[in-house]
Amino acid sequence: MKKVYAIGMDVGGSHITSAIVDVTNMEVLESSIHKECFDSNLSVNEVMDFWEKSIRLSLIKSEVEEVKGITVCFPGPFDYENGISMIKGQDKYENFYGLNISDLLRERLSFSNDFNIFFENDAVCFGKGEVYKDKMNLSKKVMAITLGTGLGSCFIDKGASISSGILVPTDGEIWNLPFKNGIAEDYVSLRGLLSKYFALSGIQLENGLELYDRAIAEDKDALQVFEEMGEDLAEIVIPCLKKFSAEHFIIGGKIANSSALFLPTFNKKIKEAGCEIGIQVSSDNEDAALLGAASMLSF
Repeated sequence: MKKVYAIGMDVGGSHITSAIVDVTNMEVLESSIHKECFDSNLSVNEVMDFWEKSIRLSLIKSEVEEVKGITVCFPGPFDYENGISMIKGQDKYENFYGLNISDLLRERLSFSNDFNIFFENDAVCFGKGEVYKDKMNLSKKVMAITLGTGLGSCFIDKGASISSGILVPTDGEIWNLPFKNGIAEDYVSLRGLLSKYFALSGIQLENGLELYDRAIAEDKDALQVFEEMGEDLAEIVIPCLKKFSAEHFIIGGKIANSSALFLPTFNKKIKEAGCEIGIQVSSDNEDAALLGAASMLSF
C-alpha cells in the first residue's frame, strides 16, 4: 500500500515547528522536523516568510515527493473550521486578526484551492499527542495545559477531545476564565510572569529566559514570581479538574521547562484541595503536538 504523507505544523507565539507526517502509520518523520523562531507580531508577510522556510525545509529533508494536506496546530481564539485567526489583544499574531490562514498557506506554497488544510487548537494537539504517547492514558480522563506566550488547555476523555458540555469550560479553554483582577492568562503566561517581576523589582525583562536565569541565580523576586505562578495555576485548574473528574494532568509549553521552580507550590495546592491525580511534565512538547496533529488526519 502506498504511504500517504502530510505536512504538520505546530505554531506558537514565537515559533513554528514543521514536519512531514506519515499518515498511513501515524508517525512523524523525525528527520524532517524543522523549527524557526520569530516575533509573531511582525508583519504578516514577514511571519509567513518564516513559515514558508520551515515547511519547505521539512519537505526537502523528508525527501517526500507528494503531500496530501496540512494540519496546523494554532493557538486560540481561532475559527478552526474556517481557518481564520481571531487573536486580538494577546501580544501575538496581532496582524493576523480576521485573516484566512488557509488562503495564506495555499498562496505561499502554491497549492490548489482544494488542497486539504486542517486546523486544531495547539493545546489539543499537544494533549492528544501526550495521550497517544502513553497508551495507558487512552482509558483516562486527562486535562492538559500549555504554558508559554499564552495559556492553552484541553480536556480528553478516552482519547477524544471534549470542548463542550457542562463538564468543561466554554470551548475547553481556561485562558479567559475570570481570575483575580483580570483573566487567567494575565497571571499564568509569559506576560504574567514578566509583569509580576516588574511589579516586584521595577526591572522590565525582555524574555522568559532572563527571568529563569535570575531565578536559578536565587534572585528572590524571580523565585517569588515562579512560586506565585504555581499557586495561581493550581487555583485556576482545581475547579476544572474536579468538575471534569480528571485522572491525569499534563503540563507542557516552554514555561514547563522551569517546572522545578513552580511545581512545588502547585503540588502543595493540589494536595490541599484533595485532588488525587497524576501530574506529569512533558519532556518533548513539539513532538507531542505534531503527533497529536497526525492523530486527526485521514485522507
